[in-house]
Amino acid sequence: MDQDLTAITRRGTINRPVQDPEYSTAVQTARDYYNSTDADTFYFTIWGGTDIHVGLYRGVEGLTDTDDIPEASARTVERMANYIGPDSSTRILDVGAGYGGSARHLAEKYGCKVTCLNLSEVENERNREANRKAGLDHLIDVVDGAFEDIPYKDDSFDVVWSQDAFSHSAARDRVVSEVARVLVPGGRFIFTDLMAHDDTPVETLGPILERLHLTSMGTLGFYRKSTAAAGFKDLGFDDLSAQLPLHYGRVLEETERRDSELSGNISAEYLKKMKAGLREWVTRGEAGDLAWGIHRYQL
Repeated sequence: MDQDLTAITRRGTINRPVQDPEYSTAVQTARDYYNSTDADTFYFTIWGGTDIHVGLYRGVEGLTDTDDIPEASARTVERMANYIGPDSSTRILDVGAGYGGSARHLAEKYGCKVTCLNLSEVENERNREANRKAGLDHLIDVVDGAFEDIPYKDDSFDVVWSQDAFSHSAARDRVVSEVARVLVPGGRFIFTDLMAHDDTPVETLGPILERLHLTSMGTLGFYRKSTAAAGFKDLGFDDLSAQLPLHYGRVLEETERRDSELSGNISAEYLKKMKAGLREWVTRGEAGDLAWGIHRYQL
């Protein structure tokens, strides 16, 4: 893929090089976090080095022995892929791509071209290496950057894809506008995000917002309003909110099970904060304060 990496808007070229972006405070905080040795080691180890997003777990009454995190994460990817039906001609932009597990699935199974835009250079290097090992680097580009200023021309992609990344932005309306700009007419926008329910009091989410270094979370109402303003047609939302506390509970369980292994490679302070954060996600999810699912829109 040889797309021009100079960011362009319908008002003209942005005179800011992609290689030296000016990130917002929230995005820079997320970048620093995911570039840290502790965070990279944790996510790469617990999620199996492929995905960093909420999975889909089987079993109405909870987890089963076969519900490991990588398998559940892969189910989310495949369910989303089924909605867009990609083929070898489909150009996909995965924003907030993490380790690139979704991109490799899409490229390997459907032969489509995928561009991974991600702010963590550490994750991006792992992504590139995994693509080379899988023999998929001819189909997947990995670009350092953030989704608040997508470094591509208008009408560059057929699909914009994202999983649980927009929660790190304090300018989600701008993100939606940027997605609309880089999509072709008729292009599709499919994503998941860690959200609050529309009627959840902000003060209830204090510990989670503090962890994200934000003052608010996205909601279903917000995304419906912002996508409509950007010209999108709403194709539906799969409300899978019950999966969120299951997922974070499973991550907590795995973290505690592998505590001795992690303690040798991750600081005690990081693990303490991570376990407390995971418990808060479970508590708020079970209380019905949080929402999660698959959003589907078309331009």
